[in-house]
Amino acid sequence: MANASVLFLSHGGGPLPLLDDPGHEEMCATLADIASHLPKPDAILLISAHWEEALPALTSSPHPPLIYDYYGFPEESYAIEYPAEGCPKLARQLQAHLTEAGVEARCDEKRGFDHGLFVPLKIMFPEADVPCVQLSLATSLDPKVHLEMGRALRSFLYEGDNLLIVGSGFSFHNMKAFFDKSDGSTMQRNVEFDDWLQTTMASGDVSEESRERALLEWERAPQARFCHPREEHLLPLHVCYGAAGRAVDEAFSLTILEKKASMFLWKAREEVDAKR
Repeated sequence: MANASVLFLSHGGGPLPLLDDPGHEEMCATLADIASHLPKPDAILLISAHWEEALPALTSSPHPPLIYDYYGFPEESYAIEYPAEGCPKLARQLQAHLTEAGVEARCDEKRGFDHGLFVPLKIMFPEADVPCVQLSLATSLDPKVHLEMGRALRSFLYEGDNLLIVGSGFSFHNMKAFFDKSDGSTMQRNVEFDDWLQTTMASGDVSEESRERALLEWERAPQARFCHPREEHLLPLHVCYGAAGRAVDEAFSLTILEKKASMFLWKAREEVDAKR
């Protein structure tokens, strides 16, 4: 898709980024900065780490409700509003395209937007004036399946001017380690994996064949299973890479909740080509 930008973002801890939590200051600033330099999208397709289905599913309600899929947070976190509209037409087009490309998918008219969508987008596009479609992960959590989902999206002919594809996950997601203040070993292991991830996604010296193999075999990366005991927060990156098919244009390194984290941006091909 020449008219689509692709962004993998680390979305932080539950609703905390919207509650002025100091551990999310750099994340909020990074997301706001990225949004300020992107062409304003006329639609957003977001793959959330917080939705899994046997068959990949797409929200197709014109007015999806919010799903407050977190627990034990202050009362105000359950009153957050983000009234972005859905886009049933785009959902149906994507469902048909994915299925035709060999990735069987379905539309879900009842599913709402979870916090993997409304937390980062409220920071990036606070006016909630961009219609959104959310795409689930597959419950298999198979990296090959998610690369294929992204690859199928790559050939989608978007009818509008600017589509933004967002993979909303977290480059580090060991919940126990977020609360481990015992020694420096946690940070060292976090850094080892994040350094591998930055090199894998950003290096121009890595062939696309090698980059894809590294993502397929991500469990072999340094400290992979420590950083991702379960891989649902990493797999949105696989969909993003599948959709882009090349090294990132911009890699962001930041700290979230005292852990090193990454975000990756692939600019729309039209924008990249215009600057050459």
